[in-house]
Amino acid sequence: MVFLTPVFLIGLLAALIPVAIHLIRREKPPKVMFSTIRFLKKTSKKLVLFQHLQQIALLLLRAAVIVLLVLAFARPLFNQSVARLLDADPQSAVILLDLSMSMRFQENFDQAKAEALAIVDQLTGGDEVGLIAFSSAADVVRELETAVDQIRELIEGIDEPGFGRTRYYPNLRRADQMLQDSRYENRAIYLISDFQEVGMQGADESWKLAPGVALYLIDVGSSDSENLVLTDVRSPEQLLEDSAQQQILARVRSTGMQYLESGEVSLRLNGQMVDRRSVDLANRSEQVVTFAVDFDTEGDYVGEIRVAGDEFSDDNSYYFTVDVLPKINVLLVNGEASDNWFDDEGHWFGLAVSSTDSSPFSLKTIDSAELSAAAMRQSDVVALLNVGELSNLQAAALTEYVGNGGSLLIAPGDRVDEKALNQRLGEISPARLEQMVLLGRDDYLVIADYDRRHPIMRSLGSDWPARFKGHWRLTPSEDANVLMRFDNAEAALVERDVGEGKVLLFASSLDLEWNNLALQGLFLPFVHETLRHLVRSEVGQSAYEIGDSISLEQFVLDTEVSVMDADGRSVSLESSNLQRATSPGLFTATSGAGSTRYAVNILPEESNFTRVATSTLYDAIVNPDTSPLQSRDAQTAQLIEELENPQRLWWWILSLVMVLLLVEVLVANRTYR
Repeated sequence: MVFLTPVFLIGLLAALIPVAIHLIRREKPPKVMFSTIRFLKKTSKKLVLFQHLQQIALLLLRAAVIVLLVLAFARPLFNQSVARLLDADPQSAVILLDLSMSMRFQENFDQAKAEALAIVDQLTGGDEVGLIAFSSAADVVRELETAVDQIRELIEGIDEPGFGRTRYYPNLRRADQMLQDSRYENRAIYLISDFQEVGMQGADESWKLAPGVALYLIDVGSSDSENLVLTDVRSPEQLLEDSAQQQILARVRSTGMQYLESGEVSLRLNGQMVDRRSVDLANRSEQVVTFAVDFDTEGDYVGEIRVAGDEFSDDNSYYFTVDVLPKINVLLVNGEASDNWFDDEGHWFGLAVSSTDSSPFSLKTIDSAELSAAAMRQSDVVALLNVGELSNLQAAALTEYVGNGGSLLIAPGDRVDEKALNQRLGEISPARLEQMVLLGRDDYLVIADYDRRHPIMRSLGSDWPARFKGHWRLTPSEDANVLMRFDNAEAALVERDVGEGKVLLFASSLDLEWNNLALQGLFLPFVHETLRHLVRSEVGQSAYEIGDSISLEQFVLDTEVSVMDADGRSVSLESSNLQRATSPGLFTATSGAGSTRYAVNILPEESNFTRVATSTLYDAIVNPDTSPLQSRDAQTAQLIEELENPQRLWWWILSLVMVLLLVEVLVANRTYR
């Protein structure tokens, strides 16, 4: 026998009440002194014993009535088991637990864990359950299993959510796929989240859950959140020494459910407070705050812009780095100098390189006779413009200079002797000069093709209107790269790595004698990008967002890298020299070749606490062929009723109670009459 409502069995203690009353009311006969008892009537001992038995029977009847009433309310069943009732319809369930950054707000995640554990506690030994803890993708996945306790331990072991973005659809799809292989027909998904509106991005209106899969949405979000976030920050990544005063712009917005009208934004550089500004959002949705900063000295700077005045501090900081470099020293060897600027070979090149004080280059001009190893050592890049002839000593110095890491730009003109140049610089030149080509009056060449992925070309436009009437026909070296071609398919710009240095050969001049390139708007950026590429490798990315994959090989090559966060703690890497950005802050990548700092920032969209109604998500993905499923409590109650109806033991017990009450009345009247 089992009882459907065993809690009523506590009422069996009430059966002691009649016993207690019986003991309390029992009185001992008083002793009275009589002179003689011959006038008293004698009572039969049998009659006294019979009355005593009647009192015991009355006591038992009253106790039995109470016991039977308790048993009736406890609703007994014969030949059934609790396990049969509760496991009559076992369930396959997947719990989706939101681990995105918005769940870090106040007590959202603690409440979410409590809800997840409550779901696990409702499951029984026959059920199977899976877990997906997610943000943009699944961070923790446990396939369907009947070991409910292991799922409980896994949930309890999640200390805090991460900083990822919220995405519902990919993870709901994965949960639906898990349930395709479930054991039972009763399938359900429990989604526990704060239901951010941004989590609906990437929604596929054509996709629905499989028929029969029930969806339960458990909302743990706050309806009165207050938040300020930096939606956009503009700061320079790389500067040159003595650059003009720089501006750093920060855009602040109120993104909580409750609108904030004011706040404060501060700027720190290398840990020192630089400036602090108030933010007034009373009459606008956002405000741009401008900081003016002087980067006076060469070196690496790390900065933090922080907003204050809200309830959520995890998204209040934006980190950045600024690399202040010295100016690039350019040595221009002018092979055709002239007092007439129009005829001067280096005039236009010099204007492009150092026409203003804010130029990133420092230019020194010499003629070919002054070229020496000492002059080269003081330069980052040497430009040979229409240099007719070099001595063997100068050629040897150039070869050594490039091999040790120097950079060389060659732009031959009409004064160049191809045989002498090929002989003296053939060891480092990207191509052999074959023949000078001068086109007719109405004929010209244009740039028809170039490597758009190359650092020089990447930032330049696709329109090259320059016309070339003269050029050198080149034969590129086997280890050289052709970066640009004329429309007759001949090489126009060729690059070659020599030792630790680089050499670029342009097939035409850089003045107006053979072309009009110097008159085009792209001439200045072309010269600048060419010199930057020759001297410095391409600037690596220094700012990332949560979720990005960071290839550390751009910082240091051919060696293992260790990464530390701002607090000096080691950061684990996904694989060799690859880090996945999972938390914001400033990081330092270190190897034997040196160290580099870079920044990781939060996703501003994840700081938007605007919520979506759970009914909207439910209606969007629940299959219309899915019949509404009863809750586990409702199913259990229905099963209990089905099992109890054929027996109705409680009805018979109550009938017996009525009979015993009648007997108790009769016995009580006869006992105390």
